Amino acid sequence: MSDGLGPPFSGALVPLLLTLKVAGWATAINLVLGIGCGLLLARARFPGRDLLDAALTLPMVMPPTVLGYYLLVLIGTQGPLGGWLLQHFGIRLIFSWQAAVIAAAVVSFPLVFKAARAAFETVDPQLEDAARSLGLREAAVFFRVTLPLAWRGILAGLLLAFARALGEFGATLMVAGSIPGKTQTLSIAVYEAVQAGQDDVANFLVGVTSLTCIAVLLAAGRLAPGRVLARG
Repeated sequence: MSDGLGPPFSGALVPLLLTLKVAGWATAINLVLGIGCGLLLARARFPGRDLLDAALTLPMVMPPTVLGYYLLVLIGTQGPLGGWLLQHFGIRLIFSWQAAVIAAAVVSFPLVFKAARAAFETVDPQLEDAARSLGLREAAVFFRVTLPLAWRGILAGLLLAFARALGEFGATLMVAGSIPGKTQTLSIAVYEAVQAGQDDVANFLVGVTSLTCIAVLLAAGRLAPGRVLARG
């Protein structure tokens, strides 16, 4: 081999790097959206709050292929978002690595959202009120009081979401397909390797994925005990 790596490593490197890229971007998106939505539902009281909570948690229980279908309708070339981006900016989301990022972000979002909400609900409001009484603005209260007290639970949720994004299959296959070197992530590469009878590649990919997920779960467990993640 020209890269000095023989099977199964040569067939695993590209999907491994692509999966890390997709999971990293998906986790970054969920960092912003999950914290925002978690803080909103932890602090605000408004009509339809429970319905919004259920809608934001829905990707956790909905079959990934169903989520993939909804995303396909939304970001496809004939969809409202995908068609608009294609017509006005020439951006084709479907069957791209960006579509894989969207799929992974949607599927893993509830893990960040629920962890963030639970973490914010453990913060004593009296500490925030004390900071306000000292003249701090709301943004300063959040970044200097609320977030430092909740960061362990949020980080644990992000790690779990990253692990979930690493193993995403159904929704990704629906909107990104299986294009080697472009959209073929680890889980899809495992499926393709098994179908092609490449057991050595499949075994290696499964091993890498399993070890990565175990490491992430151990780290998440150290950051936030199960009682924190289970709340919300």
